[in-house]
Amino acid sequence: MWKFVLIAIGLLIAPAVARADSPLIIEVAKFSSGTVGQAMPEGWKPLTFKKIPKHTTYEVVKDGGEVVVKAVSQSSASGLTKEVRIDPKEYPVVRWRWKIDHVLNGSDVALKAGDDFPARLYITFEYDPEKVSFGKKLKYKAGRAIFGDIPIGALNYIWETKTPIGTIVENAYTDFAQMIVVESGPQKVGMWVVEERNIYEDYKRAFGEEPPMINGVAIMTDTDNTKEQATAYYGDIVFQRSVTVSTREP
Repeated sequence: MWKFVLIAIGLLIAPAVARADSPLIIEVAKFSSGTVGQAMPEGWKPLTFKKIPKHTTYEVVKDGGEVVVKAVSQSSASGLTKEVRIDPKEYPVVRWRWKIDHVLNGSDVALKAGDDFPARLYITFEYDPEKVSFGKKLKYKAGRAIFGDIPIGALNYIWETKTPIGTIVENAYTDFAQMIVVESGPQKVGMWVVEERNIYEDYKRAFGEEPPMINGVAIMTDTDNTKEQATAYYGDIVFQRSVTVSTREP
């Protein structure tokens, strides 16, 4: 549970909120406008873990003519986070693109020892007592007493090794985080892949209730459990009001 909790603590509520008169698209990560050589994209901050001394390295690079974020993990774990406040009913769709150099041999979403992925995207949600069941309120209060300010839940969109695409399963450490397999296996290794998910529907399927406000986004490439190496690239991340009908990348 510790990895999820520390990610959660790093994703605090931002002052701005998407409103009804907001544009059709919210650009959460405009990595393509970054400066090559930067270690930290503008508006993002590092996420590290006290129990893991070795951190994944991140850098703004150019790949195939596009400016993106490159992550290199060598038996390490850390991420990049950004604070947001977005209504998943108003902006239910998240769209991003990513690329990996290979899948991990030991990655297994069902096991604590396999809780490593060459690429993952976190969406975290704030606590809203009006949208949470009584039983979950009690669990949340107990977790808050131990870990402090944490969100009520998180969706982890992951690139796994063998679990079928579309699988939704509880995180091996905590049921406050649900894992959603969006890519699996080596078929698309080395290729830029555009992903699009309906966060609103995913949350309802994963947690069985209405989602509260989104309060954070994070990217992470980690191999601390499997002790392997991984390289991943992350492109722009946007939230939008409806599903994309064109084939244009974000």
